[in-house]
Amino acid sequence: MHDNLSILIPVYNEAETISSTLSEIEAKIRTPHEIMIVYDSEQDTTLPVARKHMEEYLNIRLARNKYGRGVLNAIKSGFEDAANSVVLVVMADLSDDLGQVDGMFAKINEGCDIVCGSRYMKGGKQIGGPWFKKALSRMAGVSLHYLIGIPTHDVTNSFKMYTKNILDNITIESGGGFELGMEITIKAYLKGYKISEVPSTWRDRTAGKSNFRLWNWLPRYFSWYLYALKGRYITRVQ
Repeated sequence: MHDNLSILIPVYNEAETISSTLSEIEAKIRTPHEIMIVYDSEQDTTLPVARKHMEEYLNIRLARNKYGRGVLNAIKSGFEDAANSVVLVVMADLSDDLGQVDGMFAKINEGCDIVCGSRYMKGGKQIGGPWFKKALSRMAGVSLHYLIGIPTHDVTNSFKMYTKNILDNITIESGGGFELGMEITIKAYLKGYKISEVPSTWRDRTAGKSNFRLWNWLPRYFSWYLYALKGRYITRVQ
């Protein structure tokens, strides 16, 4: 049984959003937890605001990204530094459905290794965001669900909960950004780990600036999509 959760928030100049995100975490999540805010540099505008909240919320700590700049390195660093045996990745822009977190943690304690927040299963939805990005994401998630049987309709969503056991046993090869969650989920599925999903609502940010660049990261998502297809085909042949 897992008792506590580490909530990992990678940030880059999120001074406009971090207060609301921290308040929503404390309002909606009942599972005992720590909050790790992972940042790249001391010049990040998030830090002064976060330090003020550390006086109010004693479960917040700051962690310096030890692998260099960027969201992927921040998440990798947070995975390693998390104090608890279960880790949840949450964005600092209030896009993720924090009302689902306690249910996700319950599924982990039922034996799941990864629980995915899913926009594309029954009960999930996406509000806002570029339509082309949404179409590609939905196509990738739903097609992998039906073509290879991966137990989530939303493999590209970053809003996922992991056991530290699986993070310690998956070699991360992603070199860019948010495709990290897709890579881990696909590799876990091909290795036979237990994956589940919960319906989740994703909302486009209303404050701050998004650092997501679809055209830069699209080839990386596609490479993991092909990896999933090839890996499943090889498993079936064997």
